[in-house]
Amino acid sequence: MNASPDLRQQIIASSCLHPQSGMRHSPLGGVFLTNADVDHLAGLLTLREQQGFTIFGTAATLAQAKTGIFTVLNKDLVTMHEVQLDRPADTGLGLTVTPFAVPGKVPLYLEGDDLEIGTETESTAGLRISHGAKSFFYVPGCAKITQGLLKKLESAELLFFDGTTYTDGEMVALGLSQKTAWRMGHVAMSGETGSLKMLAASRIQRKIYVHINNTNPVLIEDSPERAAVEHAGWEVAYDGMEVSL
Repeated sequence: MNASPDLRQQIIASSCLHPQSGMRHSPLGGVFLTNADVDHLAGLLTLREQQGFTIFGTAATLAQAKTGIFTVLNKDLVTMHEVQLDRPADTGLGLTVTPFAVPGKVPLYLEGDDLEIGTETESTAGLRISHGAKSFFYVPGCAKITQGLLKKLESAELLFFDGTTYTDGEMVALGLSQKTAWRMGHVAMSGETGSLKMLAASRIQRKIYVHINNTNPVLIEDSPERAAVEHAGWEVAYDGMEVSL
């Protein structure tokens, strides 16, 4: 799911992603893009070594994956598979993925004077990923939690959710950015409309924060913010984490 700029390091650190046969082999058979943010596309350039795989995404997202520097991906080997919102997509890899719109915005490099934040379009998607009787949700980017999203996630076995910041203004307070989490298209963990409170009453069996910015204090294991998150029943993802359903 998505191809972040550090994908090469992820591959090196994970033996299951190492070549298993031949000189150019890769066990990676597909990449599912939830939006066209640079942080979700840049890692595709690591996968250009003449090995076939499929890129899945909505029309809006694939439009960006087909342009500029990404044209270095060999079209004879790399297939672009356009998916429709709310329609299950058979990946051919033993998984069925159903994308659905979540509140978000267009990527930073596509922002204009008419920017809207929190709209539900194919620019920002969440995923329901299923393998037979088991399924989970992956929502790495979400600007706000609506009643519609709550209904969709209700009683999920497992949820990976946007954990970019703990407070809406933490990057501003640290002098690292002039943008709040909301302005970047992310809902904060804390606050009246934060994910901790909005998802507190849900019957989601297991909740794990991902997509965590390095300003987020939950990354500090003995911080009060980490304690608050864990007290609320959430887990914080870490490098090499494995989850079984």
